[in-house]
Amino acid sequence: MTSVAWFDLLVALTAVERLAELVVSARNARWSSARGGVESGRGHFPAMVALHTGLLVACVVEVHAADRPFLPWLGWPALVLVLASQGLRWWCIATLGPRWNTRVIVVPGLPLVHRGPYRWLSHPNYVAVVVEGLALPLVHTAWVTALGFTVLNAVLLLGFRIPAEERALAAAGR
Repeated sequence: MTSVAWFDLLVALTAVERLAELVVSARNARWSSARGGVESGRGHFPAMVALHTGLLVACVVEVHAADRPFLPWLGWPALVLVLASQGLRWWCIATLGPRWNTRVIVVPGLPLVHRGPYRWLSHPNYVAVVVEGLALPLVHTAWVTALGFTVLNAVLLLGFRIPAEERALAAAGR
């Protein structure tokens, strides 16, 4: 199997992981709604979906269209970062349990979580997103995708998503 085929498989497995996240998120959204959860920040959600889908598509397109090489000195460390980001993401999901969601849904009366990675960071899931968004394309030197996703993700996270979460938590008294 060529390095490009391995990369395509890695991106496909990442897409399957995203689908698993959506299943967990839908289940957790139902749990939150049943407990009076309030959703905030709906306006930026379609952009998030488009950006994350675009990351996966752009990784494959750039590697194939620009004939990007696999450079071991870059690719192997980037793969380690991709795997570490997946570990951090699922640690966040496990720590928040039914409260984790791809949307901003706050259940009234529940305290903030201060265990797991939330002991050290307010938004550790976004650390995973940032690391993966940079590292996944660089596994096969798709540097245009890595740069583009990183910039657009920073605008989305810092300009919309994190402020929406902070406002929602503040409105719930947390």
